[in-house]
Amino acid sequence: MQYDVASIIQSYAQGYFLMADDYNNLGWYQSRDRTLIPLDSRFDYPKSLRRVLNKNIFQVEIDRDFPAVVNGCANRETTWISDELKEIYLELNQAGWAHSFETWLGDELAGGILAIVIKGAFIGESMFFNIPDGSKVAMVKLVEHLRQREFVFFDAQMMNPHLERFGAYRIADKDYRKLLQKALQANCSFL
Repeated sequence: MQYDVASIIQSYAQGYFLMADDYNNLGWYQSRDRTLIPLDSRFDYPKSLRRVLNKNIFQVEIDRDFPAVVNGCANRETTWISDELKEIYLELNQAGWAHSFETWLGDELAGGILAIVIKGAFIGESMFFNIPDGSKVAMVKLVEHLRQREFVFFDAQMMNPHLERFGAYRIADKDYRKLLQKALQANCSFL
């Protein structure tokens, strides 16, 4: 199956997302509900993370080492990020559609979030950490960043216990598509 940047962005703008299956076959998926990270007062995080944030030990960067974030997100026992999808993410990054929001501890990549960004839609693909709290700090700083730039939503795609701790919530696909249309009318800049 061939993928080009324009058709990929068009498909994401219609509510689909790319994933590789257990056999590394890449395909388009949609779900009955989507998980959103709130960009309003519902966003929350543990007090222990507040202490880490107050120490201000992590530096935040965007796209400083995009390939390392892609590899970090794919480096797990079970992954939906195949080698083909890694290459697609790199192409999307070069075309200005995919970005990494990273935390650094000195010269070491602590953690990061990989996403597709279309107008006011931040569509998170995956996240990882090399240093404890690296991805959690990235999440908090990313929400602040998206709020400042007036993004419509932060799509985390699928719920998990980690995201629930931040106030993540599910919305039905039909509601997601309405929100997506609103986001596509927004004039937001991620960088």
